[in-house]
Amino acid sequence: MTEVTSAWPSHPDYEIDWQQIDSTVRVWQGDTLLAESERALLVTETDHADVIYLPLVDLNLALLTATDHHTICPFKGEASYYSLTGTDELLENVVWWYPTPMEEVVGIAEHAAFYAHRVRIELVG
Repeated sequence: MTEVTSAWPSHPDYEIDWQQIDSTVRVWQGDTLLAESERALLVTETDHADVIYLPLVDLNLALLTATDHHTICPFKGEASYYSLTGTDELLENVVWWYPTPMEEVVGIAEHAAFYAHRVRIELVG
């Protein structure tokens, strides 16, 4: 893991909030179900579009492969990625999560998000 410098002290007005979604969330790639959860979170962040995070245990990890790709968010920490490898279409680095999120966003620990423009995300109920 890379040492990440927190931006929280220098940006006190920055906000990241999360709340549980009262629907079942399903993530699809074509006809393949990649994830299904009744415990997904809607994460809202200053200057960003809302993102749905699902518990890692609700992802079909048999279809995903961890990659060496990492990115840094100065508000959340270092992100790790999964690629979709268990279907006919390879989607590189389509899922990200924070193995050790910063204390300010510990509520997203053990949750992952899919790039919504690369998969189909549906809310049921």
